[in-house]
Order: sequence, then structure tokens, then C-alpha cells
Amino acid sequence: MVRREKSNYIIQSVSHALDVLEEFRGDVDELGVTELSKKLKLHKNNVFRILATLQSRNYIEQDKTNENYRLGVRCLELGQTFIQQRGMLKQAKPILQELAEKTGETSYMSILRGNEVVYLDSVEPTATVRVVSRLGLHMPAHATAAGKALVAFESEEDLRKRFGAELKAYTTKTFRTFEDLYRDIERVREKGFATDLEEFEEGLRCIAAPVRDYTRKVIGALSVSGPAHRLTDDMVQTAINGEVTRLAKELSTRLGFRE
Repeated sequence: MVRREKSNYIIQSVSHALDVLEEFRGDVDELGVTELSKKLKLHKNNVFRILATLQSRNYIEQDKTNENYRLGVRCLELGQTFIQQRGMLKQAKPILQELAEKTGETSYMSILRGNEVVYLDSVEPTATVRVVSRLGLHMPAHATAAGKALVAFESEEDLRKRFGAELKAYTTKTFRTFEDLYRDIERVREKGFATDLEEFEEGLRCIAAPVRDYTRKVIGALSVSGPAHRLTDDMVQTAINGEVTRLAKELSTRLGFRE
């Protein structure tokens, strides 16, 4: 099979939209359609359509007094997310390493995207029997410990909107109704940690705790995963969750959280 160059996959319209956004940098505050058209050597009608599309998604705003355009709030949100995630991952790395060493299981740092958990970083233990890495995967929030830790402090109304009445089953132990899931999430709030007792995959157990930043908002979850024969009920309720919650609090403190 002949590998094609990445440049062969470029979508021209998307490239032009990014060109437009990149003109708003440095000392540039506002630009008009005509000015952008000249700078990018694009027809004014094309530039106007690109701006209209970006404006509809809040990446671009228009000043009604002079009809010029400027960057929208969505650009700021993306930038803040980038800074937040990079800062969080940098602080999380030694925490992940310590968690893997203390528990002997794979440790993870994850975030919430919609109703899915995204695993951003992990550290594997030296144990000979390891679980398949979840790094980079998107997993259902209702069937994972990290997911339940990430949504634990949302209101019942918001959780009901998020998950709906019926939940997809992945194993015989997956919570199938919102009521059952909500009771489990209430336990997360009380105990400070969440569990996945073979709810997503038979033979696999996970424990997770929420990570907060200086705004007190839950921005991530610290977790460990391992085979059920190692993560026994006693281990889950004592040693493992103790390390997960302790280190999640330490990471939260490093990110500026104060009780």
C-alpha cells in the first residue's frame, strides 16, 4: 500500500478558515473583509462566507459600529483549555508515577468530553500481568470510575439530562437505569472516590477520584485499573482508594485547589 502525503488530505476550505483566524495575532485587533481579502489573496465573497461560518460558532465576532471582525470568545476558551490541560498533565506526571508504584496497577489521568471519558496520560506498573492501556481512548462516563468521578458533583437535574433514563449495558454489571447510576454517584460524593466493578469490561476493575483546580471545578480524574483478581473488594475499599484519593487531593492542591 502506497502511503500518501498528509498534504494530499488537506481540505482547502478549512485551511482558508484557519488562515483567516491566524491573521488576528500580534497587535492586530480588528480586520475588515476587504483587508483580509487582500492579505490572503482570496475573493471577498469567500472571505465573507468564512467569517460568517466562524461567527456562527463564536470563533469570530463583528463590531457593529464599523463592521470589522475580531476574535470571538470560543478562541479564548480553546486557549484556556490548552493551557489548563498542559498544566494539569505536567503536574500529574509524578503523581501518576507514584500512584502506579504504590498500587502496582496502571494509573491514568482523564478528562470529560460530552458523555465520554478521554484518557490523556498513563503510567504502567512493573507487574507482569497488565491491563490493556486505555490511553487515548474515549469511554462511556456512566460505565467507568473516572466518568463517575468527573460528573459526581453535577446536580441531579443536569445528570438526568446528560444520561437519560436508560443506559447502554456493556456487561451484566453495568447500571442500566438512571436511578441506579445516581445512587452510585451519591456514594461517590460521600466517599470521595468512584468505582467501576467490571461495569465496562468483565474481569477489569477501576477506582477514580476527582481532581479540582483553583476555581474548585472538577477538571479531571485520577484513576487506577487492574484485573479483578488483584483489585479485590477489600483492596478497593481500603488500600487502593486510599492512595487514589490521597494523590488526587495532592494533585488538586498543586493546581491551586483549597478546601
